[in-house]
Amino acid sequence: MNETSMTTAKVINGIQIWPQEKIERFRTTLLSWYDIEKRDLPWRKNNDPYRIWVSEIMLQQTRVDTVIPYYLNFMRTFPSIEALSQAEEDTLLKTWEGLGYYSRVRNLQKAAIQIMEEYNGEMPRDPKEIIKLKGIGPYTTGAIASMAFGLPEPAVDGNIMRILSRLFEIDADIAVPANRKLFEEILREIIDPYRPGDFNQALMDLGATICTPKNYHPEKSPVKEFNQSYLNGTWEKYPVKSKKKKAKPVYYAGVVISNQKGELLLEKRPSNGLLASMWTFPLLEESQISQFFAKGKFLSPKEGTSDYSVNELNDQLDLFYGIKPVLIKEPIAGDTHIFSHLKWHMAIYYGELPKNDLIDSIPEHCAWVKPEDFDQYTFPGPQMKMWAAYKNKFLEK
Repeated sequence: MNETSMTTAKVINGIQIWPQEKIERFRTTLLSWYDIEKRDLPWRKNNDPYRIWVSEIMLQQTRVDTVIPYYLNFMRTFPSIEALSQAEEDTLLKTWEGLGYYSRVRNLQKAAIQIMEEYNGEMPRDPKEIIKLKGIGPYTTGAIASMAFGLPEPAVDGNIMRILSRLFEIDADIAVPANRKLFEEILREIIDPYRPGDFNQALMDLGATICTPKNYHPEKSPVKEFNQSYLNGTWEKYPVKSKKKKAKPVYYAGVVISNQKGELLLEKRPSNGLLASMWTFPLLEESQISQFFAKGKFLSPKEGTSDYSVNELNDQLDLFYGIKPVLIKEPIAGDTHIFSHLKWHMAIYYGELPKNDLIDSIPEHCAWVKPEDFDQYTFPGPQMKMWAAYKNKFLEK
């Protein structure tokens, strides 16, 4: 870089931004690559803000190939903001079943109601209004504003922070939320004002295909001549990212209970909190269950844990559900399920109600359900794992 171009380049928090001529070359290079190599994704068929919004919410914490079938089904079920705003909760959750992070779809509906009530059913165009919608943060605001309305707004997520870190050798920790502002400022400087939506999506595709977290090959990048970390041989240092806090372990006894009609007991979780309003087999938190796990691996009672008594578990079932099934003394399986902040360890038991036991004494939030009717209930990941363990033990051999 010569002396004249150095004087015209902007500095943001100690980061030297390219001069205008280089920024324009970067835009042209990146967008030319994108025009040829862009991924064929269903939400890119047009610039409908509703389609873009739904896809961006689904893509949070979820891989593209996982999202596509869910997205297509969701748009068939709720083809408009109005349809989403009027959806029944059970239908809404069932449509999202398996995607996880269910607060996302609840917030989608709350925002849809906001749009119907406050914006005459139309997604607002002003980023200051978009960000007021429930569940929409700075990244989604930038994505909608740029892709749907052609506004030069930055859409900064972890993917794009990784790319910018490598392009400019940025030492800011991308895991620290406060550092997002720095990346937004930098992206605002280099974003293409005429094709901002395509520019943001080009960076996303670059991060998904070439500038990946692992197995990164900077020499194959279409923008390698702009990549400071590649040119300086420092690319392995970027991005700077502190380690995530370990998920807290929690131990549960999950109990599959059948009555004499072949129905299984399900309970609906509370309307607030983790897995709100979804259905599971009874789950009892039990510190003693931890003895069935060693470093995350399930241990059978034969491996030194046979002193655990199912009588205590039966007492809890009697206390909380008004039933006392005959339980198999050993768990039929063990499994784990990881949330962002918790790691559930589940020892899965099976039991049957004696012939003369009444089945109508269960709490109001519970139900006896035939397995063939399970598709009418929304199951979270832990329930699916318990159900799979039961089928593997009793139905599929």
